Amino acid sequence: MSRLYRFISLLPRPSQQLSLRLPTSRAFSGIIPKVAGINKSKQVVEDYDKYVAQNYTPLKDVVIARGEGVYVYDIEGRRYYDFLTGYSAMNQGHRHPKILAALKEQADRLTLTGRCYYNDMLGKYAKYATELLGYDRLLPMNGGVEASESSIKMSRRWGYEVKGVPDNEAKVILCRGNFWGRSIAAASSSTDPSCFMGYGPFVPGFELIPFNDIPALEHALKDQHVVAFMVEPIQGEAGIIVPDKGYLSKARELCTKNNVLLICDEIQCGLGRSGKMLASEYESVRPDILVLGKALSGGFMPISAVLADDQYMSMMKSGTHGSTFGGNPLASALAIASLRAIVEGGMCENAYKMGEIFRKEAATFRRDIIRDVRGMGLFNAIELNPNCGVSASTVNEKLRDHGILSKSTHEYTFRMAPALTINEEQLMDALSLMKKALEEC
Repeated sequence: MSRLYRFISLLPRPSQQLSLRLPTSRAFSGIIPKVAGINKSKQVVEDYDKYVAQNYTPLKDVVIARGEGVYVYDIEGRRYYDFLTGYSAMNQGHRHPKILAALKEQADRLTLTGRCYYNDMLGKYAKYATELLGYDRLLPMNGGVEASESSIKMSRRWGYEVKGVPDNEAKVILCRGNFWGRSIAAASSSTDPSCFMGYGPFVPGFELIPFNDIPALEHALKDQHVVAFMVEPIQGEAGIIVPDKGYLSKARELCTKNNVLLICDEIQCGLGRSGKMLASEYESVRPDILVLGKALSGGFMPISAVLADDQYMSMMKSGTHGSTFGGNPLASALAIASLRAIVEGGMCENAYKMGEIFRKEAATFRRDIIRDVRGMGLFNAIELNPNCGVSASTVNEKLRDHGILSKSTHEYTFRMAPALTINEEQLMDALSLMKKALEEC
């Protein structure tokens, strides 16, 4: 027994072990500290590559561990400007304090009931959103693809019950270059081979026409089986393609004339991103069906919605459509807070102002490298000159090295979509970093 006691007495005490292994409290200054001799990013990437489905190719050498406002921080503590913001899911910035507070308050009380019961938040959310955006009713869903598909279901049923289209013959017109998700229906209406190759047979009833082409739309709408035209006011995944002035208003006129519903997919370009609450507001267009998602959640969880007036929303009768999580109390509280943050924070106005500065300054970048700078508000793209010998993915890596995270969309285009809370000082700093990165290319 005495030997055991002496052996134990020689072991380092817990306090001694901790003092040798833990950094002092001053190391935790809000930025994740580096740990000598340990490459934490390497282990994270190894686990990702081994266990996660490989349907994405993340940007190399960055493992994001924290976000705050317009910035994200990697696992080693390096800071970056986030110029993707979750494909515009975080228009309000990372971890907006008012949205975070709403999350904590609601999560502490009630998160899910199922739509077979009333909950005390969904009605409040629907009332706030419909009054803000000017519609009679809101259909709550989760991901954006669900909302877009819901709008197609609604318009098809309207076509059969109201317009008188023969059963199973309804058509929906979309534009080439569209992107509204990766469901089988979305793949069936895509022109991007990476989205549809290998997924047939495809869903019938979709017809594709060129974007920003009024004669093509006018011709397509002559078919009496067409029930809807679904369009992004600004095409996002196609490369931030802004149509000619008057395109959307003329589309509205033609849809009304031909008794066809206009569906505006504002999942990416809406909720302040374009410099207005809705991009369709630039031409004073009110779609029959409005589809929202992404920033409706402030980046906290999947939240989407379809808004329409009674004459169209009445197509969704009890039992004909649903979602276990759509309209749950937590999502409803977050959506209210997310919308209020945009309105009360003046984010539409700031996005418009900062977007004007961005495009003006970016237009001064080397013209032998840059072919085009385009966008509206803080929904912008920089397109490279194909002859410069540099791809968008190469530029993204250079931007990363200079502290900016962006995302390429097609070979020579990358999008620039920071949080709508970015100020002029931050924007000018980011622009100077972009200029350096491009010159190095």
